Amino acid sequence: VQLQASGGGLVQTGGSLRLSCTASGSFFRANTMAWYRQARGNQRELVARSLATAGPTYGAAVKGRFAISRENANNTVYLQMNDLTPEDTAVYYCFQQGSLGTYYDGFWGQGTQVTVSS
Repeated sequence: VQLQASGGGLVQTGGSLRLSCTASGSFFRANTMAWYRQARGNQRELVARSLATAGPTYGAAVKGRFAISRENANNTVYLQMNDLTPEDTAVYYCFQQGSLGTYYDGFWGQGTQVTVSS
């Protein structure tokens, strides 16, 4: 299973970006879809998480500004990011966990850079 993320870039403070991440693999069925981020010098932190059978959860820093959504049919997860600030600058990683035939495993995307200028 490979995850392909896109949508990062450079935006000014107050701007918006939308990230997307699609998992390949005919037999993969994602349960958990999530976005993490890692700023330079910091640990990777949870941004948002969506479970197939539960509502989304958000990190405290992004609650009310970011929204996670998903398309189960094609294992795609989105992250709508609004009212961005320089503190949101980081590499954003998507993560999907689910069943692959008889296995259950998690997979990471390659990361997409988001830079917010002041």
